[in-house]
Amino acid sequence: MNRKKILIVEDEESLLKLESILLSSRGYAVTGVLSGMAALEQIAVVKPDLVILDIMLPEMDGFEVCRRIKANPETSHIPIIMLTAKKSSQDQKKGLDAGAAAYVTKPFKSARIMEIIQGLIAG
Repeated sequence: MNRKKILIVEDEESLLKLESILLSSRGYAVTGVLSGMAALEQIAVVKPDLVILDIMLPEMDGFEVCRRIKANPETSHIPIIMLTAKKSSQDQKKGLDAGAAAYVTKPFKSARIMEIIQGLIAG
């Protein structure tokens, strides 16, 4: 079976670990990074099936990371879930405008996130 690969971009290490455990336990191959620049570097290496992206990151925010992933023809097909504490409708619009397939606010329910992931990368 070909395991689906998920890249998690989250600067809060405890949350990154939690999300990694959650997804690994569901059979996904998970790579985690702590910054926007690292995310862009890892995408080229890992070639993930999906990216879970925080917005508040060091060096480059999630909106910019999302725009860059979507602007690159080699990565533009990868679905992105923005997972963030930013709850305003402006931020939500900005995330979806940047190319995110879904926008989920923290704290989140793991069942909800699994539902979204399965909807985006079924199979």
